[in-house]
Order: sequence, then C-alpha cells, then structure tokens
Amino acid sequence: MDNLPKKIPIFPLSNFIIFPKTSVPLNIFEPRYLDMVNDSMKSDKFIGMVQPREQKSTNSNLIELYNVGCLGKITNFTKADDGRLLIELKGAIRFEIVKEIDSEKKYRTCEISYENYLNDLNDLNENLKFSDLKLIFKDLKDLFSRRGFVINWKELEKQSLNETINALAMASPFTLEEKQVLLEAKDLKTRKTKISEILTTYTF
Repeated sequence: MDNLPKKIPIFPLSNFIIFPKTSVPLNIFEPRYLDMVNDSMKSDKFIGMVQPREQKSTNSNLIELYNVGCLGKITNFTKADDGRLLIELKGAIRFEIVKEIDSEKKYRTCEISYENYLNDLNDLNENLKFSDLKLIFKDLKDLFSRRGFVINWKELEKQSLNETINALAMASPFTLEEKQVLLEAKDLKTRKTKISEILTTYTF
C-alpha cells in the first residue's frame, strides 16, 4: 500500500474498464497519451484508467470523469515503427478521485484514494463456484453472440473465477454506465449479482 502512488496520470477511455489482477493490451497513438506512457515508464509505470462520463451540452472542453477507476501498471512496453506504443496494463487496485491537479502536462493528473478498495490487494479466493455462474454464462453467451462478440469460453473457464467474471465484465457489450456499476461493485459476489441484474434488462 505504501508504495502505491497518491497522484497519477489519468487515461480516460470510454466504455473500457480494467479490474485488479486482470491484464489488457493497449494501443497508444494520441500524442498526449504517448507522453503519458513515456513519462510513466520513467517513473513508477502506473496509470489510472477512468471512464469519461457521457458529454452533455456544455461550454467546457474538459470531459467529466467518473469518480472510480482502476490503477494499472505497465508490464509490457513495445515501440512500433510508426510511433505507436503497444503496452500491456495489469490492474492493481481501484481508486476514487479526490481532486484533479493543475499540471503543465498535456494529459490529466489526479490525486486519488484507495481507502474503499483495499480488499483488492488481498489474494484471498472468494466463495463462489463456476456452477454459480451457469445461468449467467448462458445469457451472456446469447448476448455476446447476438452482438457479434467472439469469446473463447473454454479458455475463459480455465481462469480463476475472479479473472473470468472480471474479463466478462470488461469485454461485455454493456453500456458505459453498466460497466461503471460493475467496476464499483465492492466484491466479486456483488459483481456477479450486478451482471445478473443487468442481463435481465436485455431481451433474448
């Protein structure tokens, strides 16, 4: 906990979330985020992933952010010939934004708190089984199929239950708001319940 940063660069990516203990590849090409990744590589390799809220009609150019995101650490870093950066980001712990910090950087920086999500640092397995997910898996498979999403379900079931639920939440065709609800769910059991509730709003 003590080695986690209290101030982090923020990468606002719409309809995209990561969870602790999950890894995702990212293709970085926008100049300000190239700067952000390069700066992060020179320091602690941490980046905060936060969803931007849907922009309402406003005079402000600064997109409002959701208050809860996930701290990710760059675990793989490759420079492409065309200048893009290909990175792999591993989720560490969720956080709440305390305040945005004025900076001369092109990207945004925030002061954050981990206080409500310290359980993310535990390695304890939660008391859920794959059998608990039978109905969810059926409905998710139908939804993914209807939306043209391709998932390797056999490979997915080889992962831990935590990784599986989080991977499905990340890859799902749910809305930005629904994904945020899953991110903010306190624990795995709550997240599983929220997925079930969201699925009831879709017609199969």
